[in-house]
Amino acid sequence: MPPLLLNPSRLIHFLPFTKPYFSSSFSSHLTCLCRPIKTLRFISSRLPMDTAPVMLPVKEHIELSEKEDKIFTRLLDVVHHFGLETQLRVAGGWVRDKLLGKECYDIDIALDNMLGRDFCEKVNEYLKSVGEQQQGIGVIQCNPDQSKHLETAKMRIYDTWIDFVNLRSETYAENSRIPTMKFGTAAEDAYRRDLTINSLFYNISNSLIEDLTGRGVKDLKSGLIVTPLPPKATFMDDPLRVLRAIRFGARFGFVLDEELKEAASDEEVRSALGNKISKERIGHEVDLMMSDKQPPKAMAWICDLKLFFVVFACPESPRPHVDEHCDRLCISHIEAAWVLLQAIGTAPFTEDQRRLYLYSSLLLPLRSTIYMDKKSKEAPVAGYIIRESLKLKASDADTVVNLHNACKKFVELFLLLESDEIPEDIRADLEDEFLEIPCTSIKRVFAGLLLRQLKDFWRVALMTSTLLDPALDPTNDSSDRSEGLNRRKEMFLRAESAITQLGLDGVWKTKPLLDGKGIMGVLQLKSGGPTIGQWQHRLIKWQLAYPNATTEDCIDWIKHSQAKRQKLDINA
Repeated sequence: MPPLLLNPSRLIHFLPFTKPYFSSSFSSHLTCLCRPIKTLRFISSRLPMDTAPVMLPVKEHIELSEKEDKIFTRLLDVVHHFGLETQLRVAGGWVRDKLLGKECYDIDIALDNMLGRDFCEKVNEYLKSVGEQQQGIGVIQCNPDQSKHLETAKMRIYDTWIDFVNLRSETYAENSRIPTMKFGTAAEDAYRRDLTINSLFYNISNSLIEDLTGRGVKDLKSGLIVTPLPPKATFMDDPLRVLRAIRFGARFGFVLDEELKEAASDEEVRSALGNKISKERIGHEVDLMMSDKQPPKAMAWICDLKLFFVVFACPESPRPHVDEHCDRLCISHIEAAWVLLQAIGTAPFTEDQRRLYLYSSLLLPLRSTIYMDKKSKEAPVAGYIIRESLKLKASDADTVVNLHNACKKFVELFLLLESDEIPEDIRADLEDEFLEIPCTSIKRVFAGLLLRQLKDFWRVALMTSTLLDPALDPTNDSSDRSEGLNRRKEMFLRAESAITQLGLDGVWKTKPLLDGKGIMGVLQLKSGGPTIGQWQHRLIKWQLAYPNATTEDCIDWIKHSQAKRQKLDINA
């Protein structure tokens, strides 16, 4: 369907409003919804990423919950029962979060003289000795090629999954990037951690916090993201730590250390991230960012550190060519999307809808970019990035692509809802030789068909489509951006209200009055085929146009339409 061209002065009719939804350039913008990315310009007006850190209150001592106390007491009972000389420490994120006064259910136990699986077996021996049910043990093997250097064991204790891993020290042979792992001291292990704020230990035996790098608590109080060792060495040990640094910096509002940023954008580190780390691990980190407190900030850091096309890798030979500044354009879209989401409120959206809304907004500048897949068929680049570069679910990729495809339809719907006239393009799209849709029902039919495709994601698509308004230009000053936000919010709320007033929320749950066999019976056909599919689609349009019709009305309409068509064929 060619893009709609409509005089913007005719846009606002069904609710009073002082100015049109769209900027005066909106009509011309509709003609270039699929314009190649290279024609779009971007000049960053974002705040620099070195804004002042958020200063969070940090506790001096860790207060255990009742369940945590039971778990740790049980672990100490195992040590004492077998006379083990093992020191048990809680490592990393749990210590950090407890010091920040946050609840954390991710407990990692570090062991100083035995493997995790060996200790788990001791736990089961203890459970058997006291007449309690033994627990299953899961083991995640080490994989040095993917920078997974430690074997991790897991088991449930008081209905909580606990990870067990040994403290480590590493040495590298000459000309080898794969370390030789051996049992290490707590201090050696702390310095091998990704960040100082994650290098803290809580010693279960004496209930003390151990800050063995000497700066974990200080950096937590100061709001700094720093590596215990020189950052390039830390990142080359496991390049995924670059993304972890970004994730925690964005989550807590902390500042990235200057030396860390320099190392993160180093060509060797970027190459190692792209080639050494599995796409699944990268995708998992990005997914955590998207589900966290400040996804735009995390994405902006990925862009500023020159990691965007490493993380969101495009396939070979995309068409049109992806411009080198496309990453900045993607960031401007997710930032605008985030501000809009906060203005509208997250209540109408599930966590999954919010997450996929952010992915679709981030990749919106690539909505018209395609590549040739393995079957030599044209496929959207956005779907490739979700499915292949991040290794997320195929359904996530399909949803993002569907949201992109729906954006143009929603732009047309914005215009349709605001117009007293029905554009010819929409008339032609709905035209059917067996069905005449009353002019008063065209809005309901057009919107209803769109919502039946998107189902629960229609509000997500509606919100995403508002980002196509060129008024939200990242080169605008703050007052213009504020006006653009208000316009987008009004666009969304008005369209949402109109759709709801048309009785279409949940329309995808409406069942056809006749199934395929019923249609065959009315048409007196002995077999199905494409004709039945056409009639099923036609029936949905008819039901949208006549929402109060009965099955008998439906049968009469089909018979009448068929008879009318047969008469025309005879006359012809």
